[in-house]
Amino acid sequence: MANVLVIADIKQGVLKGSTAELLSKAKALGAKTAIVAIGSDLESLIPDLVNAGSDTQYIADDPGLELFSAGPFASCVVDAAKQFGANLIWFGFSESGKAAAPRVAAQLDAACATEITDVLLEGDQIEIVRPAIANKVMQRVKINTGQLVAVVRAGAFEATEAITGTENVVRLSAPAPDLKAVIRELLSDASGEIDLADADVVISVGRGAKDQAGVDMVKALAGDLKAGFGSSRAMVDGGFMAHNKQVGQTGKIVAPTLYMAIGISGAIQHLAGMSGSQVILAVNKDPEAPIFNVADYGIVGDLFEVVPILREEIKKLRN
Repeated sequence: MANVLVIADIKQGVLKGSTAELLSKAKALGAKTAIVAIGSDLESLIPDLVNAGSDTQYIADDPGLELFSAGPFASCVVDAAKQFGANLIWFGFSESGKAAAPRVAAQLDAACATEITDVLLEGDQIEIVRPAIANKVMQRVKINTGQLVAVVRAGAFEATEAITGTENVVRLSAPAPDLKAVIRELLSDASGEIDLADADVVISVGRGAKDQAGVDMVKALAGDLKAGFGSSRAMVDGGFMAHNKQVGQTGKIVAPTLYMAIGISGAIQHLAGMSGSQVILAVNKDPEAPIFNVADYGIVGDLFEVVPILREEIKKLRN
């Protein structure tokens, strides 16, 4: 039987839903499950860690762990993995996960894979599935070590509502500080906008918006739906949107419940960042635009005509 250790994705004191998705997949594989939570003041999160589907909870709670630092973070994961006897160590898709996963793999002498979309177990043999060449192909990779450290692609697994866990808390000792690098402070986005990675609805604007006025019009639609507001690379390169709003292969990977692509043609690089969305709505005046090949719903029309209609219909529904 596999032992799966999931690293809790905690942001501003809240356990993110991606953690339950990973634990649900582990349960579906028939694995024993454990979770490791790293940070400061974590006591109130223990019920959430249990309810997410873990049967053992490793807690690294120390004021020195309040700010993420890859070295100490990885040390805590390695400690939990050794105590649990984990042969699968899963990180959710996040910047911290991508930074710590290679360190954990190196310390455990384990294989490391990123952006995996599936895990297959045949006895002691581990195989993973991951996209390659900008999502043009899917690789099925055989793991030749007894342990795998993996970063799971956003939206790859679904959380099971009926999942249950068992409280079994294990306290971890605080790791030694990383003397080679010290985190002084973290500067967050001061715009107050919804983080694309956390948004249940994401609306992205593309080249079809033409100028700042077009971008602002689509942004107003995102405001109506309290959605995350992103863009294609073309709008970033044009200076209309910040890079941290770019969705795509060289930007952010998102997997919201609803993704709306407004004025985006659907280049393969953009599709690589949003194809995991549950429902995709596309608005483009070109009926041959590649975005329609992945869209669940498509509107062929000029966004300058379509977006005001959408906003008006949303207003009617709310009234």
